[in-house]
Amino acid sequence: MKKLLVGILAAFAVFFTSNTVMAYPDVPANHWAAKQINELSEQGVLYGYPDGTFKPDDLVTRAEFASMAIRALGQEHAQVAQPVMFTDIDSDFWAYNFIQKALFFDLISSSAEKFRPYDSVSREEAIMVAANALSDKNISLAKAQEILKAKYSDVNTLSNEAIIKYGKAEIFGLISTSPMEDKNLIAPHRAATRAECATVLYTMKEQAKLNPNEKLAWAMTKKTGTGYTIPNVTVDGVIATIPAGTYLPVKLTNYISSQSSSVGDIYTAYIAQNCVTSENYMLLQEGAYVRGQLLDVVKGRWFVKNGVLYLDNALITTVNDQTVKLKGYSDIKKERNWFMKFVRAVFKGEKLDVAPETTIFIKTFSPLKIDLTNGWILEN
Repeated sequence: MKKLLVGILAAFAVFFTSNTVMAYPDVPANHWAAKQINELSEQGVLYGYPDGTFKPDDLVTRAEFASMAIRALGQEHAQVAQPVMFTDIDSDFWAYNFIQKALFFDLISSSAEKFRPYDSVSREEAIMVAANALSDKNISLAKAQEILKAKYSDVNTLSNEAIIKYGKAEIFGLISTSPMEDKNLIAPHRAATRAECATVLYTMKEQAKLNPNEKLAWAMTKKTGTGYTIPNVTVDGVIATIPAGTYLPVKLTNYISSQSSSVGDIYTAYIAQNCVTSENYMLLQEGAYVRGQLLDVVKGRWFVKNGVLYLDNALITTVNDQTVKLKGYSDIKKERNWFMKFVRAVFKGEKLDVAPETTIFIKTFSPLKIDLTNGWILEN
């Protein structure tokens, strides 16, 4: 365990810097989709190529689009209990979890045996995914046909189901076409370009803030609970920030002592109770696992010195199975009345023995940002 933690600590010691995404050289400021491409890239929804280009006219695979859609909706950390199996992808496939989340949130259908992850996503498939992310408009087939035929000349190429979805998509402003293409054509079976996908995802992302489907509405809701109230937490939208200097209650899982423990020993503990904001928004769930090392240990010696136990916390593993840095410390002290404080100041020799399940408090060194919809800790 000690060697494992040391390895993890070393891994987390590596410092990564992320530069603000600049405009791609092949997406000039006057490109018809420049705003959507650049903003979604800055938000980590879209990625360019290693050579620094975006290639806006290239095509997008079905697997790539599923991953883009989930990132655009902010659900990359959502939990899926029962995965759906396809014959052409397995759990080792790079987009497996994104595809499972797209299925869970009803963005795509699981009726087929194969997912076809390497096929190019068609304009119809992209629009259907985006429309599925939004709440139903209860639009009739006749109304959808009326809306679409007023603008597009190829509505008859769509199935009745697609017509209804496209009617809904038109209401939400999801249908987007390159200026080089005929604006009067839906062209549902043509493969969607990266630029077209960017504009569809951008509009879907904005509309989902106001009109998410039922599952997304629940996932995007700040979760509440009861427990230990953390003071001075700031909430900006769905992101809460626990300030530096906050005391978190944890229960030790192993015995430590000023008399027998040594500097460098590993200690483990868990969040003793739910940590919530003053509005009862859930910050950290009970059971989150924390660990670190003993940074300073001094034996208590009669008439010479009181015992010292100083804990240096390093990591936290949440109930979402996310492991991130949590720098903090705990200076173990015994509760004393005024008389014992006087006694220990004069007659030194206090021993510190801390049994498992004892509650101590870890004081954080830096702020901790948490997504209130899913408990995910946002790393700097």
